[in-house]
Amino acid sequence: MARPRQALLSRERIVETAATLIDSDGLAAFSTRKLAASLGVRGPSLYNHFRTKDEILDAVADTITAKVDVSFFSTHSWREALLLWGKSYRDALMAHPNIVPYLAQGPGRRPAALAVADAVYGGLVKAGWPPARATHIGALMRYYVAGSALGSFARGFVEDPQLYAAHYPHLTQAHRLAGHQQSVDEGAFMLGLESLITGLGKVYDDLNLQ
Repeated sequence: MARPRQALLSRERIVETAATLIDSDGLAAFSTRKLAASLGVRGPSLYNHFRTKDEILDAVADTITAKVDVSFFSTHSWREALLLWGKSYRDALMAHPNIVPYLAQGPGRRPAALAVADAVYGGLVKAGWPPARATHIGALMRYYVAGSALGSFARGFVEDPQLYAAHYPHLTQAHRLAGHQQSVDEGAFMLGLESLITGLGKVYDDLNLQ
């Protein structure tokens, strides 16, 4: 009987497997050696598709960024677009939190990340924001969304009522937070995002009154 043919190695397969490894083991544990082993190939085979480990990480980060919806900037007001984009952006990062520290370094040469930056900047300028302020808003949103995806506030508390009650009189219910992680973290994110957009709205109104 003929031996089954090994699946051809492709950029897509490498990126998908790398993302899975980073999701499961973390960014610090990721290596091209582990990636090659997971793919069932020798390490040098990877370099037929990517020159360096960082190129692989760039591709993983860009694949995740490509899931962020920026279409709102051509169909909604800038306020609504920022809100919907912010939610889509966070959803994409929360699905792959281990890659966030790398992804947050900036778009660099990543096509999907640059496309996002272009759509956001272009949409804000078209809505009347001065170019410098549009740049600031894009950076501000990156800081806010990436920061929210780096960790959970609610999971920072252990489920031990005695630990807090004895010394922190205002934290007697803190042990309950971990059990409501999703509602606490999402509620905090949305409160911050809505407050941020409200504040930007006041800046925008002031600019357009001058």
